[in-house]
Amino acid sequence: MEAAFKNMDPALQLVILMASLSLLPFVVASMTSFLRYIIVLSILKTALGTQQVPPSVVMVGMALILTLYTMGPVFGEMYERVDPAIKHGYNMVEVLGEATIPLKHFMMRQTRESDVVIFVEMMRHKMPSSPDELSIFEIAPAYMLSELRTSFEIGFIIFIPFIVLDLVVANILLALGMFMLSPTIISLPFKILVFVAVDGWSLIIQGLVKSFN
Repeated sequence: MEAAFKNMDPALQLVILMASLSLLPFVVASMTSFLRYIIVLSILKTALGTQQVPPSVVMVGMALILTLYTMGPVFGEMYERVDPAIKHGYNMVEVLGEATIPLKHFMMRQTRESDVVIFVEMMRHKMPSSPDELSIFEIAPAYMLSELRTSFEIGFIIFIPFIVLDLVVANILLALGMFMLSPTIISLPFKILVFVAVDGWSLIIQGLVKSFN
């Protein structure tokens, strides 16, 4: 299949390249650090119980900015590979192949070996002799699976102190006989107070950025 693309008419290759640009949001959302950022920030918002605060657009914007910060070296390496390839007259397929190498290396550093094995066994009859032989179609789903697991592990840790605070408030209200008063209404301002007091935003953002290999 790759050989067929290489022998394809350059004009048709350009059309395919332009069409593939429509998949760029999908690539950013699923093959970069954006995936972990947006899931953890969404879990944090749920744990706080603030519903529409911060707005979803703010969370997405923060995740995008953090993604650019984390992926900056990877994007720089991709450009360093693409620029010489274009100058040497490589076709579009070869240029895209060069561009995906740094992205594959980034994803492999975050991906569990067991997750890679799952998709390699579904697409191949035997394991490759080296990681460089893996295609992006094998690494990308394994990376997404690993990121989902990692994000939920981080989210679980974030949830614990808020659940404890909810339980404390609920027990206090029960002891006072206030059965009709919702514990979440009382615990919400305390959760916000504690979160701000410990500088929770900075702690979580720093932890997320440092969690990438």
